[in-house]
Amino acid sequence: MQNLTGLAVAVMGGDAREVTLVESLTGAGATVKTLGLPVKGPNIVPCSEPEECLAGVQALILPVPGVNEQMELFSAYLKPRPIITGELLSLLPAGTPVLVGVARKPLCELLEKNALKPIELMKLDEVAILNSIPSAEGAVQMAMERLPITIHGSSAMVLGFGRTGQTMAQLLMAMHAHTTVVARNPAQLARATAMGLKALHFNELVDYLRDVDVIFNTIPAPVINGEILQRLPSATLIIDLASAPGGTDFVKAGELGIEAVLAPGLPGKVAPKTAGMILARVVPGILLQKIGH
Repeated sequence: MQNLTGLAVAVMGGDAREVTLVESLTGAGATVKTLGLPVKGPNIVPCSEPEECLAGVQALILPVPGVNEQMELFSAYLKPRPIITGELLSLLPAGTPVLVGVARKPLCELLEKNALKPIELMKLDEVAILNSIPSAEGAVQMAMERLPITIHGSSAMVLGFGRTGQTMAQLLMAMHAHTTVVARNPAQLARATAMGLKALHFNELVDYLRDVDVIFNTIPAPVINGEILQRLPSATLIIDLASAPGGTDFVKAGELGIEAVLAPGLPGKVAPKTAGMILARVVPGILLQKIGH
């Protein structure tokens, strides 16, 4: 465990993932000021107001979902949710590290105005690759709850073969599903083939939809459109793991009687402790790199 003694950090908002992270940070010696988290213990300083939370800290950690377009801080425990303002962020000295899972445009603009730069944890391989494990397990759980057949022996498609897509395909293959990977990148298609998976270019997809039982989409772009949906059996299940609004035409799917489920952010829902431990593996090193002692 890395030694964080002498570091003062604010953790504002969040859910069970951030609770696990706070416990890990304080266990390593950091002092952590919290807002809206049900966690107590040595070196934990609960705060009732955002301004109080930011006073005297060397880094700010925001939740994995960050803030929405209305600048509301994500929190599983606070109602109403606090609003992140430029005035609030001005309490932080210029250059203070701000760690957040996903930084949407309004937050980035506000941070830039205050000479603060976000560190997006979900863009880091060491976070995203590990996070893909609970994502894939959660997606399979959702499919098992909805399908009238086993994953074993089913015809499964994975759209996209990035960090989540690779883990998703590996899990399905391990469960003996007939797994097809669909991607555009030639290197990704070659990798899928080398792993023993069936690999299709997106240009070929429309010719291979007749017998698909379940599709797992990982691409945050409109890839499951009306043309694709019309060629699918009505019993096909779609689990869309891409960030909102996903990559599926959900209205068209509904019209065709195809069940399509948008399921972003599964790690925090199906395995929050594991997701928190993933953050706890990575965040201390970032803090030491950006702040030091």
